[in-house]
Amino acid sequence: MRTRGLIALTLAATLLTASAGCGGDEPPAAGGAAPGAGAPVAEPTGEAPAQPSTEPVDDAAAPQACALVSKADAERLAGTPLQEPVVAGQSCTYTGPVSGPTAQVEVFVGDGAKKYLDIERQLGHEIRELAGAADEALLTAEAFFVRKGELWVAVRLVRLNDPQENRAPLERLARTVAGRM
Repeated sequence: MRTRGLIALTLAATLLTASAGCGGDEPPAAGGAAPGAGAPVAEPTGEAPAQPSTEPVDDAAAPQACALVSKADAERLAGTPLQEPVVAGQSCTYTGPVSGPTAQVEVFVGDGAKKYLDIERQLGHEIRELAGAADEALLTAEAFFVRKGELWVAVRLVRLNDPQENRAPLERLARTVAGRM
């Protein structure tokens, strides 16, 4: 008798829980998503909420990444011709041609540059100082970080070679970029 009571109680609780999760008579939103699951929902005024901007915030005081490292600079650093840059907000990326060799130069300005440095530190990568380039200048095996005032710039080089070969070109470009900031 006690087992039947527990089964009945469990069944009743399951039915109540299942019915409480139903969304009522409203059909799902376009695309099959439930209301509030990522789709904008109309405000009580009947107006749709503003969509978040996909445009990067334009910081007029910060120099543009591609202005700090030109295509010619990037090609000297990479040691090979590169494609036209791809600009995304406060970054600029030059890539090698699909036919090779593998090469990429990435330039970050502002918060992205500082975050990249913070990650390098967290990972315990070797970071050494480059004296006399800016308020602060640091080098890793594949990148450099330059700070003037509150502004950070990072440049990362991707090549399939011995990173020691990149040390002198990274140092030269770090000094050039510091002079442009």
